[in-house]
Amino acid sequence: MKRLLPVLALASVCSIANADQLTAVSFGGAYGAAQQKHMLDPFMKETGHKILFENYSGGIAEIKAQVESGNILWDVIDVEVIDLERACSEGLLEVIDHASLPPGDDGVPAAEDFSEAALANECGVGNIVWTVLYAYNNDTIKGGQPSSIADFFDTKTYPGKRALRKRPQVNLEWALIADGVPKEQVYEVLETDEGQARAFAKLATIADDIVWFDSWSQAPQLLNDGGAVMVQSANGRIFDAIQSEGKPFEMVWDAHLYDLDVWAIVKGTKKKDLAMEFIRFATSSKPLSGMPEVAYGPTRNSSYAYVDKAVIPKLPSSHLDKGVKASGEFWADYGESLGEKFNEWLLK
Repeated sequence: MKRLLPVLALASVCSIANADQLTAVSFGGAYGAAQQKHMLDPFMKETGHKILFENYSGGIAEIKAQVESGNILWDVIDVEVIDLERACSEGLLEVIDHASLPPGDDGVPAAEDFSEAALANECGVGNIVWTVLYAYNNDTIKGGQPSSIADFFDTKTYPGKRALRKRPQVNLEWALIADGVPKEQVYEVLETDEGQARAFAKLATIADDIVWFDSWSQAPQLLNDGGAVMVQSANGRIFDAIQSEGKPFEMVWDAHLYDLDVWAIVKGTKKKDLAMEFIRFATSSKPLSGMPEVAYGPTRNSSYAYVDKAVIPKLPSSHLDKGVKASGEFWADYGESLGEKFNEWLLK
C-alpha cells in the first residue's frame, strides 16, 4: 500500500487541476484565432482557469457519440445554428439560463442587448453573425452599380457572368426573391412544388451566364480575374479582399442569407457551471467586439461601441433588416430532395 500512496496523491492533484480546466471546441483557422485572442485568453487571465482549445469540423456526430457513451470529452462548443436545433432537440446539449447572462457594458439587459436570433434557442447563446451575399468589381461592372438581388438576375442592364456556388442553398431563395416573393414568405413558397418550379425557372433565365464554383475561396478570384462581374460569396472572403488586399469590390446586402454560430454546453459535462461562466464571459460586450476582425458581426448591440466605425457597415449584423435568416429546419427537411432536383436541373 505504501507504494500506491504517491500514485494516489498524484491522481488527487491531477483531479483538482482538471477541475479547473475547461475543454472548448470550435472551428480553428482565423476564426478560432480570434476567439483565442478575444475570449479564451482574457477569460483565463481574469479567472485563472485553464482552457484546452480544440478544433472540429462541425456537425453533431461527435457530440452524440460522447453523450450516448457517457464519455464526455468536450465541455463548451461552438455550434452552427443548423446543427444546434437538431442537437438541442435530441437532448445532446444543456439548456442555458439566458436570464443569467450579464447586461451589456452600457447597462442594457441581455435580453434587449442581444439580437433576437442570438437567444432564439434554449441551448445556445449567439456568438457571431455570418452571411452569404453577392459582390461586384467596380473596375469591371457595366451598367451602373447593382443594389438588389433582382439586379443580380438582370443580365440586360448588367451584362456579364455571375458566379454561384454549385448547390441549391441560397440560390433557390435568391431566385424566388428576385422573382417577387417577399423575403418573409420565401421558405413557405419554397416548400411547395410550384414554388420550387418557380425558383428553378428563375435560375434558368440566367443559366447561360452562370459560372459554377465549389469553394468559397474561388469567389474573390473570379471577381478579381474577370471570370465573373458578380459573385456569390461568404462575406468574410470579400471583406478580407477589400481590407487586406485593397480590392475594388463592393458588397451588396439585399437578400443576403445570414445565420449564426452559438456557444453551447455538451449534455452531461461535469463542468457545466464553469462552461456557463465561460459563455457569460465570452458573449459579453468586449469579447464579442473582437469578431469583426474576421468579418463576423457581434450579436450584442453594446459591442459596437468597441468596433472600428469604418468596419461596422461591412458586417452582416449591421444589415439584418435587408437579409433573410437561413432556415436550418427547412434545409434539414428538404435538402436531400432539392439537392437531387438541383443536380437534375444542372444536366438539362
